[in-house]
Amino acid sequence: MSAIRLEGARTLFYKEVLRFWKVAFQTVAAPVLTAMLYLLIFGHVLEDHVKVYDSVGYTAFLIPGLVMMSVLQNSFANSSSSLIQSKITGNLVFLLVTPLSHWAWFVAYVGASMVRGLTVGLGVLLVTAWFAPPGLAQPGWIIVFLLLGSGIMGSLGLIAGLWAEKFDQLAAFQNFFIMPMTFLSGVFYSVHSLPAFWQAVSHLNPFFYMIDGFRSGFFGVSDVSPWLSLGIVSVAFVVVAGVALELLRRGYKIRG
Repeated sequence: MSAIRLEGARTLFYKEVLRFWKVAFQTVAAPVLTAMLYLLIFGHVLEDHVKVYDSVGYTAFLIPGLVMMSVLQNSFANSSSSLIQSKITGNLVFLLVTPLSHWAWFVAYVGASMVRGLTVGLGVLLVTAWFAPPGLAQPGWIIVFLLLGSGIMGSLGLIAGLWAEKFDQLAAFQNFFIMPMTFLSGVFYSVHSLPAFWQAVSHLNPFFYMIDGFRSGFFGVSDVSPWLSLGIVSVAFVVVAGVALELLRRGYKIRG
């Protein structure tokens, strides 16, 4: 039975990867183009006017933030859109009659979300690094924060997809929670450039630690210690993944 469930999880994972890859022009190429436009606009306008770190130009500083922002947003979008689409079209019933455990659902949906997020992130890095290579001071931090960040957002997308009953609710979750949290996390600026009050507010945003820890892997400098960022992001992953697994175990809004 365990072998059957493992094969089922693998099949569901493959199905989820294939789902976004078959429309890669929309799910991969479009986010890469968006990130490149951000770089061209902000980098061109602010390169000579904004100084972040002494040894890092603004365009180079911007690239890791855009990469991580793309990873986070697309990891969330993959699991959330897949689940809500299956709920609305009614084909989720075909998964409910299988012997797949809640762990298998979690691994398949979140795993596929991580693949999409990392694919988009790699595409953004390859396209934007041509303008200002950001360097690789500590590659280990880059890998760790990529995996944890995409895992958190894939899990959060799973929660949003389970909660939402229509696309409007999912869009509201993304527009009023995900987008503000990512844009206000230091993608386009260092939080040290903010007034004291807004620095304190930024330090309450877990997305800030994902991006700051990820950026430290490129430059070896960051706004806070990468070890602090790792601790906070790891706790966030355990909490969000735990909630997603519990909702799946209960069959929240997917079983009558």
